[in-house]
Amino acid sequence: MSGHSKFANIKHKKEKNDAAKGKIFTVIGREIAVAVKEGGADPANNSKLRDVIAKAKANNMPNDTIERGIKKAAGDSNSVNYVSNTYEGYGPNGTAIIVDTLTDNKNRTASNVRNAFTKGGGNVGTTGCVSFMFDKKGQIIVDKEECDMDADELMMIALDSGAEDFSEEEESFEIITAPDDFSAVREALEAAGVPMLEAEVTMIPQNWVELTNEDDIKKMNRILDLLDEDDDVQAVYHNWDE
Repeated sequence: MSGHSKFANIKHKKEKNDAAKGKIFTVIGREIAVAVKEGGADPANNSKLRDVIAKAKANNMPNDTIERGIKKAAGDSNSVNYVSNTYEGYGPNGTAIIVDTLTDNKNRTASNVRNAFTKGGGNVGTTGCVSFMFDKKGQIIVDKEECDMDADELMMIALDSGAEDFSEEEESFEIITAPDDFSAVREALEAAGVPMLEAEVTMIPQNWVELTNEDDIKKMNRILDLLDEDDDVQAVYHNWDE
């Protein structure tokens, strides 16, 4: 998995303008609403909510915004019911793309996702058409500059708490877990005071596709940009080796 660290991309995204930050807060806000509806408003008894709160803090979401989101979801029985849906398809040169959505209008979302693929010269496929090319894993990224621990100490905490893999990149550490072990590993790192740049369950490609044609690169960026602008899109995974 080395050589494909998300570190640079995460740094870039976090330094983007306020509009991008607003999008991230919208995404996390919906995840908070779903987590509260599924498991209650008390993070102590709701591991999914604990994970979303950690993600919110990693993205610099203010504590009062997090608490407001939890209270709103807990207190409003008429609040919006979000439905999750996953789309799979192909971008230029056979690149594989998976799109996770959370929406109150499935027809609108399906239309927007198809539109994004079409405008970038790609197409939406059937369920399972590309997901077999990815592994579902917990992934935790730690910025070396922010972490006081050395690699060995951090690796021991990660592995002792159930992590599958630990790798050191130029500017970051990457910890990989099985999806079911993700919460335990994240909480062990949090208890040890490890600052996490990103911590989430994600889809990691088994193989990567290079795009050398300028037109293909432009089209792929078009798909990703359109999906990124859509508030219904929670996450996008792909195997383009940027």
